[in-house]
Amino acid sequence: MSTAGLKEIISFGGIALLILAIVFIELSRKKLKGFIASVVSLLAYVCLVIGALIVFYIVFSGPTQ
Repeated sequence: MSTAGLKEIISFGGIALLILAIVFIELSRKKLKGFIASVVSLLAYVCLVIGALIVFYIVFSGPTQ
């Protein structure tokens, strides 16, 4: 697999983590209560940070050759 293809798959993983974070945050705020909501919210923010770091790395690593 080429470098560009690998970066594309990694970026899709980062985008998926960002979408998952949105779903978890909405779920924890609107449907869940108590300790479970806190755990899901923490998981959402972890997904948000990891997804953002992945996308940031892919965008700023520059074009492939």
